[in-house]
Amino acid sequence: AVASCSDGRGEDPAEVAGRTACLYYENLLHGRFAEYVDGFYRPDSIPDGYRAQLIDNARMFMAQQNDEHHGIKSVSLGRATADTVRNVAHAFLMLSYGDSTKEEVVVPMVRVHGLWMMR
Repeated sequence: AVASCSDGRGEDPAEVAGRTACLYYENLLHGRFAEYVDGFYRPDSIPDGYRAQLIDNARMFMAQQNDEHHGIKSVSLGRATADTVRNVAHAFLMLSYGDSTKEEVVVPMVRVHGLWMMR
Protein backbone atom coordinates (compact mmCIF):
# COMPACT_ATOMS: atom_id res chain seq x y z
CA ALA A 1 0.00 0.00 0.00
CA VAL A 2 1.19 3.47 -0.84
CA ALA A 3 0.22 5.88 1.89
CA SER A 4 1.15 9.42 2.67
CA CYS A 5 3.64 8.02 5.22
CA SER A 6 2.92 10.96 7.47
CA ASP A 7 0.41 12.21 9.96
CA GLY A 8 0.96 15.72 8.59
CA ARG A 9 3.75 16.61 11.02
CA GLY A 10 7.40 16.54 10.17
CA GLU A 11 7.47 15.44 6.55
CA ASP A 12 7.19 17.79 3.60
CA PRO A 13 3.87 17.04 1.83
CA ALA A 14 5.42 17.81 -1.57
CA GLU A 15 8.19 15.28 -0.95
CA VAL A 16 5.72 12.62 0.19
CA ALA A 17 3.47 13.23 -2.83
CA GLY A 18 6.48 13.06 -5.14
CA ARG A 19 7.80 9.82 -3.66
CA THR A 20 4.30 8.33 -3.88
CA ALA A 21 3.98 9.29 -7.56
CA CYS A 22 7.38 7.70 -8.16
CA LEU A 23 6.18 4.47 -6.52
CA TYR A 24 3.08 4.40 -8.71
CA TYR A 25 5.25 4.78 -11.83
CA GLU A 26 7.59 2.07 -10.57
CA ASN A 27 4.54 -0.21 -10.50
CA LEU A 28 4.05 0.61 -14.19
CA LEU A 29 7.74 0.07 -14.91
CA HIS A 30 7.74 -3.37 -13.28
CA GLY A 31 4.57 -4.62 -14.96
CA ARG A 32 2.27 -4.18 -11.97
CA PHE A 33 -0.38 -2.60 -14.15
CA ALA A 34 -3.32 -3.19 -11.82
CA GLU A 35 -1.50 -1.48 -8.96
CA TYR A 36 -0.65 1.44 -11.25
CA VAL A 37 -4.28 1.80 -12.35
CA ASP A 38 -5.45 1.58 -8.74
CA GLY A 39 -3.21 4.56 -7.95
CA PHE A 40 -5.63 6.90 -9.74
CA TYR A 41 -8.22 8.72 -7.67
CA ARG A 42 -11.75 7.93 -8.77
CA PRO A 43 -14.42 9.23 -6.43
CA ASP A 44 -16.89 6.68 -7.80
CA SER A 45 -16.42 2.99 -8.41
CA ILE A 46 -15.87 1.86 -11.98
CA PRO A 47 -17.13 -1.30 -13.69
CA ASP A 48 -14.72 -4.24 -13.72
CA GLY A 49 -14.66 -4.18 -17.53
CA TYR A 50 -13.53 -0.55 -17.58
CA ARG A 51 -10.82 -1.26 -15.00
CA ALA A 52 -9.61 -4.14 -17.18
CA GLN A 53 -9.43 -1.76 -20.17
CA LEU A 54 -7.35 0.70 -18.14
CA ILE A 55 -4.97 -2.12 -17.18
CA ASP A 56 -4.72 -3.17 -20.84
CA ASN A 57 -4.01 0.47 -21.81
CA ALA A 58 -1.14 0.63 -19.31
CA ARG A 59 0.24 -2.64 -20.70
CA MET A 60 -0.01 -1.29 -24.27
CA PHE A 61 1.69 1.96 -23.22
CA MET A 62 4.66 0.02 -21.87
CA ALA A 63 4.81 -2.11 -25.02
CA GLN A 64 4.90 1.10 -27.07
CA GLN A 65 7.75 2.43 -24.91
CA ASN A 66 9.63 -0.84 -25.49
CA ASP A 67 9.19 -0.44 -29.25
CA GLU A 68 10.06 3.25 -29.41
CA HIS A 69 12.72 3.63 -26.69
CA HIS A 70 13.84 0.12 -25.67
CA GLY A 71 11.67 0.48 -22.59
CA ILE A 72 11.66 2.69 -19.54
CA LYS A 73 14.68 1.75 -17.46
CA SER A 74 14.16 3.94 -14.41
CA VAL A 75 11.93 6.51 -12.78
CA SER A 76 13.22 9.20 -10.44
CA LEU A 77 11.73 12.17 -8.67
CA GLY A 78 13.04 15.49 -9.90
CA ARG A 79 11.00 17.76 -7.68
CA ALA A 80 7.49 18.18 -6.34
CA THR A 81 5.24 21.02 -5.27
CA ALA A 82 2.20 20.89 -3.00
CA ASP A 83 -0.74 23.08 -2.06
CA THR A 84 -1.72 21.75 1.34
CA VAL A 85 -4.83 23.92 1.55
CA ARG A 86 -6.29 22.30 -1.58
CA ASN A 87 -4.64 18.89 -0.91
CA VAL A 88 -3.06 18.79 -4.37
CA ALA A 89 0.50 18.37 -5.58
CA HIS A 90 2.52 18.03 -8.76
CA ALA A 91 5.35 15.51 -9.01
CA PHE A 92 7.95 16.04 -11.71
CA LEU A 93 9.29 12.60 -12.59
CA MET A 94 12.23 11.83 -14.84
CA LEU A 95 11.78 8.77 -17.04
CA SER A 96 15.05 7.29 -18.33
CA TYR A 97 14.69 5.15 -21.43
CA GLY A 98 16.75 2.27 -22.77
CA ASP A 99 17.83 4.36 -25.77
CA SER A 100 19.53 6.86 -23.40
CA THR A 101 16.84 9.51 -23.79
CA LYS A 102 15.07 11.07 -20.83
CA GLU A 103 11.69 12.69 -20.42
CA GLU A 104 10.18 14.69 -17.59
CA VAL A 105 6.52 14.04 -16.88
CA VAL A 106 4.27 15.95 -14.52
CA VAL A 107 2.00 13.81 -12.38
CA PRO A 108 -0.89 15.68 -10.74
CA MET A 109 -1.65 14.27 -7.31
CA VAL A 110 -4.50 14.66 -4.84
CA ARG A 111 -4.56 13.73 -1.15
CA VAL A 112 -7.69 11.83 -0.17
CA HIS A 113 -8.10 10.64 3.42
CA GLY A 114 -4.34 10.98 3.95
CA LEU A 115 -3.45 9.00 0.82
CA TRP A 116 -1.74 10.63 -2.17
CA MET A 117 -3.24 9.43 -5.45
CA MET A 118 -2.77 10.35 -9.09
CA ARG A 119 -5.38 12.53 -10.75
